[in-house]
Amino acid sequence: MKNTDSNNDNFFERVYTIVRQIPEGKVTSYGAIAKALGTARSARMVGWAMNASHDLEDVPAHRVVNRKGLLSGKHHFEGTNLMQQLLENEGIKVVDNQIIDFEKHFWEPTMSDL
Repeated sequence: MKNTDSNNDNFFERVYTIVRQIPEGKVTSYGAIAKALGTARSARMVGWAMNASHDLEDVPAHRVVNRKGLLSGKHHFEGTNLMQQLLENEGIKVVDNQIIDFEKHFWEPTMSDL
């Protein structure tokens, strides 16, 4: 019988490996990360991994948004607008929790990024 916790830990680590490679000033989506991992239908699990990453200073979770460029994970950051502030510090404009010029800032992860 498989140990589900260790499977989740392994999945989360694979997510973090990709997230650590998102360039400054770029963002990607939960779904794009799931697709790069070969688990296209697991975007929600990527979100869980991001929620569990806040104690990991080397994982730039603020660079992961939903497929429309919305800061859907912002309530998991301390402070009122911390996620937005971190993105704006990298030159990404955010209005009403929406990244402006989302396509310009989008980074597509690939399997080779693992």
